[in-house]
Amino acid sequence: MGAKKHTLQVLPLLLLFVQQAAASTCDCDNTTDGIDRQGAMKLKLIAIASILTAGATGVLVPVIGRSMAVLRPDGNAFFAVKAFAAGVILATGMVHILPAAFDGLTSPCLNKSGRGKNPFPFAGLVSMFAAVATMVVDSLAAGYYHRSQFSKARPVDNINIHKHDADEERTEHAQQINVHTHATHTHSHGGSSEEGSIAESIRHRVVSQVLELGILVHSVIIGVSLGASVRPSTIRPLVGALSFHQFFEGIGLGGCIVQANFKVKATVIMAIFFSLTAPVGITLGIAISSSYNEHSSTAFIVEGVFNSASAGILIYMSLVDLLATDFNNLKLQTNIKLQLMAYLALFLGAGLMSMLAIWA
Repeated sequence: MGAKKHTLQVLPLLLLFVQQAAASTCDCDNTTDGIDRQGAMKLKLIAIASILTAGATGVLVPVIGRSMAVLRPDGNAFFAVKAFAAGVILATGMVHILPAAFDGLTSPCLNKSGRGKNPFPFAGLVSMFAAVATMVVDSLAAGYYHRSQFSKARPVDNINIHKHDADEERTEHAQQINVHTHATHTHSHGGSSEEGSIAESIRHRVVSQVLELGILVHSVIIGVSLGASVRPSTIRPLVGALSFHQFFEGIGLGGCIVQANFKVKATVIMAIFFSLTAPVGITLGIAISSSYNEHSSTAFIVEGVFNSASAGILIYMSLVDLLATDFNNLKLQTNIKLQLMAYLALFLGAGLMSMLAIWA
């Protein structure tokens, strides 16, 4: 009985010791374990070449593939490609970026005083506001494009109206009513079809531009993090994982660019921006590696906020602008075989991208 009582008295002390030990295992302090700047630099150069090639290949697959009948934007296979890409982007936001944001903004390195055992989830807050801001930008941009398109079309309508007035003065009253009614009816049908096509084109352009913005923010963050690292053991698994990461994201962005039907110049610019962002981030990380401390509180806060915002943008874009739009498409809903193919592609893309979280 005495031994049992003694054990009960010691147990709280052991629990307190374990708690203090766990709190003291913060990795904020710089250590020299595994540092090899020369070996890390070689891996960084390999990473730049690999990620650049993978990103460019991924974004060009849908762009070049639209010349093939199988991968045309109005074909069945393109639905599967977009579903796969949307799954990749969704997994990127929810499995890769958002957890990293929570880790950064709830790190014990930011709360060394021991106060606040349950810190406020700022990562979720920033992500939520980023998603809402994306919706606002999406809506405002679409409205701006709509107004600009319709204001350009207005003078043409005025010319047509004057032409009809001139014709009415030369014809009889009964004939002018019939002709004017028929012309107006025909014009309204053409206008309705044209307006629908313009609206669809505007939506795809806004989606592709906002999506690229979210991807670019994330690509810069991961590029800087990799470039600033001086441990080969940290960089080595990231090279392959980030190459696949950029390749899959490139497919998603390329599919949106194809549907937006940009001109060649705009398509090339968007593809180059996407392909170069992560390598430029790595180069920037290399440049500041001597002064950049990835374990500092400032680094945790900056990376956490940017990752949160990027996650909110990508999650919104994948669910609202990609998946909801395509899976509510009448062509998809009336074709069971196409539905199953799109579902399979969605789960495959999300699953493969989620598996990459094991290494990156």
